[in-house]
Amino acid sequence: MSRSTRKPTNLSLDEDLVSAARALNVNVSRAAEEGIARAIRAERERRWREENAEAVRQSNDYVEKHGLPLAPHRQF
Repeated sequence: MSRSTRKPTNLSLDEDLVSAARALNVNVSRAAEEGIARAIRAERERRWREENAEAVRQSNDYVEKHGLPLAPHRQF
C-alpha cells in the first residue's frame, strides 16, 4: 500500500472508539487506513473465491480421479 499520497477524508466513527483510541495514543487515521486495507483484501479474496469456485472444483475433481499430475516424479 502506497503511503506517499494521502487524501483528507471525513469519516463518521463511533465516539467511544475514537475516545479509546486517543486515550491509548492510537493514530486514528492510520488505524482506519489499516482497517480499510484489510477489508479490501478480504473482499478481493472473497470475490476471487467466488469467481474461481468452478475452476477450483474442477481441479479438485481431476486430482481426486487421476491423482496429482506429477506424483510419480516426487522425491519425497
